Amino acid sequence: MSEIKLNLKLMIWRQKDAKSVGAFAEYKITCSPDSSILEVLDEVNDSLERKGEIPVHFESDCREGICGTCGLVINGEPHGPLRKIATCQLHMRNFKDGETIWIEPFRARAFPIIKDLVVDRDALDKVLQVGGFVSVNTGCFPDANSIPINRDFASQAFDAAACIGCGACVASCKNASAMLFVSAKVSQYALLPQGQPERYERVQRMVKKMDELGFGACTNTYACEAECPKGISVKNIALMNRDYIKAKFTSEKIID
Repeated sequence: MSEIKLNLKLMIWRQKDAKSVGAFAEYKITCSPDSSILEVLDEVNDSLERKGEIPVHFESDCREGICGTCGLVINGEPHGPLRKIATCQLHMRNFKDGETIWIEPFRARAFPIIKDLVVDRDALDKVLQVGGFVSVNTGCFPDANSIPINRDFASQAFDAAACIGCGACVASCKNASAMLFVSAKVSQYALLPQGQPERYERVQRMVKKMDELGFGACTNTYACEAECPKGISVKNIALMNRDYIKAKFTSEKIID
């Protein structure tokens, strides 16, 4: 029995650079249902290179849903139609034979397009650089049970730390808000003892940098949580907002 194949039409966004006008280009391909979306893009590029044409630029690294660099908008949804997976985990068996698949980059003012499907997500790193760390001396590695931590807090911190920084929350938000990303990074420290010394200064610095970089405001549509490949909860946004307000009254250093 011959292997089942899918005949698909891919509409892929092509754009030379941030200043150029982009457009969708059509590519027809026959592939295995077991191929991932990135493997299909590899096949498209192999075909283009054989013709002497410029391949489609896109990002990927681990291809295991861990790093988040593969993020694309597929048929209008960041990472595609399946919940809680990254782009690299989306396989062609989730599409029908003869279907047209629209593939484009994450859209946000803070994510300028570099080329084709590649966007500059350095803005997320810049937010982390001002507060996504613990700079105080926490000493050497303690025994696992030497610092009592509430079980619920530990679980919430672990869930927040699962954020892979892909930017899907930004791409899914009508305001291109980074609140879910920033709040996850704030929560993973705010809920643990090691993060307490800088807790209120940290949240002020990260929120200020987020605003400076052009991310929009949160209007609680929950699209970010729905599209997040790790299922980060919007409850983290509530925690960050409480800490931000409290910081204005309790922090020794007010960040204006």
